Amino acid sequence: QVQLVESGGGLVEPGGSLRLSCSASRSRLAINVMAWYRQAPGKERELVANIANGQHINYADSVKGRFTISRNKAMDTVYLQMNDLKPEDTAVYFCSITQWGGTQRWGQGTQVTVSS
Repeated sequence: QVQLVESGGGLVEPGGSLRLSCSASRSRLAINVMAWYRQAPGKERELVANIANGQHINYADSVKGRFTISRNKAMDTVYLQMNDLKPEDTAVYFCSITQWGGTQRWGQGTQVTVSS
């Protein structure tokens, strides 16, 4: 059973930074896409950023210029550096991987709260 382990969430003041990490519990998973999603209370889950085949990167318009996604391919780890955080970034952040065969897996989520 593959598990995705997330870390790095927490409480931060507006304008602050956090770095999320997500690692797979097994290696050699043939991962195509690694991504971060988020879900705020009462809202649908939305894509924050993804990185495909280690090089093609997409960001939600709301985080462009503030968030950076990166991947350590050798370790099957994905990071999300979040700068200039805003209260509207408050959500549970989920890591996701999609393997080349099409299987998508999810982490359990980590809470990010931006508040003064």
